[in-house]
Amino acid sequence: MSVVFHKENLTFASGSNDALGNLMFTMIGAFSEFEHSMIRERQREGIAKAKGRGVYTGSKASISRDSIAELFEQGISPTEIGRKLGISRASAYRIKAETA
Repeated sequence: MSVVFHKENLTFASGSNDALGNLMFTMIGAFSEFEHSMIRERQREGIAKAKGRGVYTGSKASISRDSIAELFEQGISPTEIGRKLGISRASAYRIKAETA
């Protein structure tokens, strides 16, 4: 198995004893992880600033959490709740946990 970067003309093969190749691959992975975390941090900062200005409010709730709680109290399964309300089963479970 190997990873090939065509633009840079680099190939890294698993199990090879190429110390320089292993170093380069590790460095590329580290820089990639760092850049990803920086992007996420800038995104969080931007969202916080937008919320402060009242611009970013998120989406409006499409269903009533109380109606889901009532359906659970009636013994209806999360799958059936999802079908009735047009949401996923996972959303039904999440809302149930939030209201519990």
